Amino acid sequence: MKLLKIISIAVIVIALLIWLSISFYLAHKPKESFIQGQIEATQYSISSKVAGRIEEIFVKKGDKIKAGDLAYTINSPELQAKIEQAKAGYEGAKALSEETNKGTRVETIQSAKDVYLAAKSMAELAEKTYNRVQNLYDSGVVSLQKKDEAETNFKSAKFNENTAYQQYKLALDGATNETKQALKQKEIAAFGALSEVESYAKDTQAFSPISGEVSNVLLHKDELAPSGFPVVLVLDSDNAYLRFSARESELEKFKLGNEFEAFIPAINKNLTFKVRYISPLGEFATWKASSRKDSYDMKSFEIEAEILNKIDDIRVGMSVLIK
Repeated sequence: MKLLKIISIAVIVIALLIWLSISFYLAHKPKESFIQGQIEATQYSISSKVAGRIEEIFVKKGDKIKAGDLAYTINSPELQAKIEQAKAGYEGAKALSEETNKGTRVETIQSAKDVYLAAKSMAELAEKTYNRVQNLYDSGVVSLQKKDEAETNFKSAKFNENTAYQQYKLALDGATNETKQALKQKEIAAFGALSEVESYAKDTQAFSPISGEVSNVLLHKDELAPSGFPVVLVLDSDNAYLRFSARESELEKFKLGNEFEAFIPAINKNLTFKVRYISPLGEFATWKASSRKDSYDMKSFEIEAEILNKIDDIRVGMSVLIK
């Protein structure tokens, strides 16, 4: 009985020591730590340079959209009026330039010729009259006054003849090369103004620049859209990536090009990632202070990693755990 009692006590003591040992081990066993990150994607905005009212929206939140797909249209009566003004200005400048290059009309040339011939006839008549009066003056028949009047009429008729002749020459020659070139440049400028307005008109239709998922629609039909306002937002979900921050002591595991595995709780799967970018974060939230003598303050770095084995279940915003 005494021996049995000793054995029982020994078993109890041994069991207690084993329990204490296991408890001590479990209490001081290093706990598995994780770095938590998040799935991110670049967000693009679909906007227009034209201000106006939303005429129609062809997408909604959650829709898949392809690059080049029409997202929405804008109605702008003011822009249409400017197009009509620009067209009228261009057509006017073009017609004037063409008319100048064609030369003077036949009717205008004939009219200038008739005026010149009439002025020439008047000058010839004035010259004959002056010669007669001069002969009479030399004979003492007429006064000096009459002679001066005849001479003045002759000179005036001659000036009129020269003027009419120059007008006739202008009609024959047409506009100068400088005038033609100036009108041609005005036509080009008017065409440029029309092209500019028409390019704005094309922007009344807003197309998606990428393929992705519509994350938000900020305006609706008949609402006023300012110029450049992001009416529709699209996530580039096909190029999603992991973003997280790591302290200096952990950077050895996340060098550029390094591959690592991480767990995504939302889909209960491990995926492989590859480090593509490392950058220091802002100092306002990057320092981890330490009071131990053998430690130091460590800075955190932002890391981006691409997903190597992509699956359709991945969604932007999912948490990622890295051991």
